[in-house]
Amino acid sequence: MTPTVRIFDRPTDQTEWDALLASARDGHVLQSWAWGALKDRFGWRVHRLAVNSALCQVLYRRLPAGLGTLAYVPKGPAVDLESDDMPALLDAIRPLARRERAICLKIEPNQADDPSLSERLRSLGFRPSSHTVQPRRTIVVDLKGDPEDLLASMKQKTRYNIRLAGRRGVTVRPASEADLPAFYELMETTAERDEFGIHSRAYYEAVYRLFVPAGQGCFLLAEHEGLLLAALVVVAFGNVACYMYGASSDEMRNLMPTYLLQWEAMLWSKGQGCHTYDLWGVPDRDEEMLEEGFTQRSDGLWGVYRFKRGFGGYLERTIGAWDLVYAPLRYKLYEVAIDLYSRRQDA
Repeated sequence: MTPTVRIFDRPTDQTEWDALLASARDGHVLQSWAWGALKDRFGWRVHRLAVNSALCQVLYRRLPAGLGTLAYVPKGPAVDLESDDMPALLDAIRPLARRERAICLKIEPNQADDPSLSERLRSLGFRPSSHTVQPRRTIVVDLKGDPEDLLASMKQKTRYNIRLAGRRGVTVRPASEADLPAFYELMETTAERDEFGIHSRAYYEAVYRLFVPAGQGCFLLAEHEGLLLAALVVVAFGNVACYMYGASSDEMRNLMPTYLLQWEAMLWSKGQGCHTYDLWGVPDRDEEMLEEGFTQRSDGLWGVYRFKRGFGGYLERTIGAWDLVYAPLRYKLYEVAIDLYSRRQDA
């Protein structure tokens, strides 16, 4: 049977795309229309297509030195990787990728690590990628049940810190667009202190305008007597909410504002009908090693694991990043460039 291929490229397609994605297997906010629109504003080209029941939003980014482009599918495609729709989807993507001079198709499926799925991807021509974009392992909190049950599932110290922040006068409110300059200043403070990169102010403003008015996101601010202490961005799609960005001041950290912020973000997510809350990214180690190492290490994602583990939840690990190579020579040059960049970052 000839597969049915549909291209979603008109603004009027947004409602249908998001509805299909929300009901699809492993649909994720990074495959949503708003996320594609965000990336389109900052240097990516976006192609959305459906092949039978498979959905895929492909992002194309130009590479330096005339190498062509990278075709990237964050947290997708939304399809059973072992179904017949997967090879049909790849066949539909290939001519679009060729037109964009893509060196490879990089996918990061929103599916659990499973040897049978790895074998399936190999049989389709994919190879495990040395360059991952999204964190492979995360902590997910179950939001079902009432708030008291949710609190009870957390570590005792985390419950104490949430209540301590409230007792000491920390308040949390949704940000308005007028708060975005202060939000970005706080992001800059955090990036300088903790030594990580952030997006431009225009990027976070675009996140706000694409997600918040649509009810798919919330910027939350924690304050004490009018002084901004911490901020958080949460987005929701389908029945999953994701903690995307966070920032905190160097002042009054003893008031524990970040704990109250996460709690309020979970309550907001429950109000949006979400069943789970994704704390987004911890070191890619098994639970035993994480529990043994978090008290000694603070580098990379280890620094946030101590904080995130206190909210309870369970570890999830996805199948990771996989590349389907279209242009072997240019792909090899890309791998060398990525390796050199990584070494400089680690130096």
